[in-house]
Amino acid sequence: MRLSRLIACGFGAGLFPRAPGTAGSLAALAIGVGLMRLSPLALPLAILLACVAGVWAIGREVRGSDPGWIVIDEFAGQWIAMLALTAPTWPGLLAAFLLFRLLDIAKPGPVGWADRRKDAVGVMADDVVAGLIAGLILLAVRFYRPDWIG
Repeated sequence: MRLSRLIACGFGAGLFPRAPGTAGSLAALAIGVGLMRLSPLALPLAILLACVAGVWAIGREVRGSDPGWIVIDEFAGQWIAMLALTAPTWPGLLAAFLLFRLLDIAKPGPVGWADRRKDAVGVMADDVVAGLIAGLILLAVRFYRPDWIG
């Protein structure tokens, strides 16, 4: 398998036969927990790497579409949503996962706008925007009810 395909499919997570985007988000969630415990800088650095490597890999693999097996964008978006958590608690991780998946699937407002861009940046952008919105919602919840998500 080419390196670009390996990166684009989230190191195999996107090859899951059903709901590859959800499988990619779950894989990202598990890896993200490890990154959060490793260092405060590990998750932001992983996001940057996923975005840069993802645009490169997607650009090499597809032209003008977003096939289901590409999930490196889910990794970046899920990790961005997780940035709003102070620690990887079960309620916080569940909220980050559900909010990100809801926004990624429904594609409201700016998520849908980013999704309409039919190139490698657009494939990454809708998930990055969904992750940003999910993260902002989680920050608001943390501000008003810090006991809910930790």
